[in-house]
Amino acid sequence: MTPDFYETPLLQSDSPLDDHSKNSIKEIYAKEKAKVLNLPSDDPLDPKRRARVDYTWTEIQEQPEILTKNLSLERETILEAAEYVAGQEISKIYLVGCGDSFASLLAVRALYEKIFGITCEAVQALDFAYYYNHPIDEQTLVITLSSSGSTVRTVEAMMIARAKGAKTLTFSNTPGSPLINESSRGILIRAERKGWPTQSSTAAMALLFQLGLDVARKSSYDEGVLDTYQNTLDESPKLVQTVLDTINDQILEIAQKEADRWIYLFAGGGPAFASTIIGAAKIKECTPDHAIAIPLEEYHHYNSQKQGDPLLLTVPTGPSIPRALDTAQEGKRWGGQVYSIVSDGNHYLDQASDAVITLPRMNELFSPLVYTVPLQLFAYHSAMEKFYRAGAER
Repeated sequence: MTPDFYETPLLQSDSPLDDHSKNSIKEIYAKEKAKVLNLPSDDPLDPKRRARVDYTWTEIQEQPEILTKNLSLERETILEAAEYVAGQEISKIYLVGCGDSFASLLAVRALYEKIFGITCEAVQALDFAYYYNHPIDEQTLVITLSSSGSTVRTVEAMMIARAKGAKTLTFSNTPGSPLINESSRGILIRAERKGWPTQSSTAAMALLFQLGLDVARKSSYDEGVLDTYQNTLDESPKLVQTVLDTINDQILEIAQKEADRWIYLFAGGGPAFASTIIGAAKIKECTPDHAIAIPLEEYHHYNSQKQGDPLLLTVPTGPSIPRALDTAQEGKRWGGQVYSIVSDGNHYLDQASDAVITLPRMNELFSPLVYTVPLQLFAYHSAMEKFYRAGAER
């Protein structure tokens, strides 16, 4: 006998969700399925994709202003959420999302684990909702992130967490969305997404970082260290502006050189891996081509880069530098191109790279806020060059 088929296993009779949650999932599932049918195609001259790429440029350039705006306008909401979190007995934290949202959550994991002293696991929403939720209890905090606030798997993950008694906190660009309405607490991200996601991702990171610092201040964590961290976060909009002002021409030159490729590799370790996920996602959104984000160590298992493949290697100053040097050397040995994004003063990768993009030196824990920007620019310029070579007007 063939079992009943459900769009999601959480609609089956043995689901832990109540009828309200199941009905909400049914509704947003249908909307998401319809939305997917309207996405741009891989036609090299698809006008719908071109329009989104055009918007993406503007939204990349607005990031310093958007970061400042979010940290200012959501200050009270974050403080209230921090008060709520600090008042709970939390023994573990899950950071749950999909796509760029997952990457933005992964970006804060290292800071959270350092200042909270507990495990903070970044998990893909489907895996969390269907597989990795068994340890959840009343001492669990589940933080979800979705720009639309109605990504089916992320909503499912939040509802599973809630059904098991966990505390839930969500970040979303959309007031009144299912995630905002159903979570214990919700924080609004003030960013545009007419283009492919850029400022919505970095703004989410900034708010997540601020939440972590505010929660830590309500514990016994070293105030001097937190003040230093706060200064780094407060300076991030200026650092992003510096990057936008200084590296665009260099990124454009690299994008033009590699515009005929059909696959692009991105690698980084620790917090930088979050940037590589976003970089690969922007290529897949902006262009018709493939892109792969590879954890720094996994690159070496085995021959990840083939002859002619371009690799964008993100290496803020930190403990990953020696392995990043190994990676760049191997990439050249295999006949690929290596473009290294490093901190000012880091010359270790100079001889092993086809080009080195130098960014302001900053605390590695916060680096995805700034070191993601060159990868956004690379995807934009790659897409525009591909449009031109396919016959679009400049």
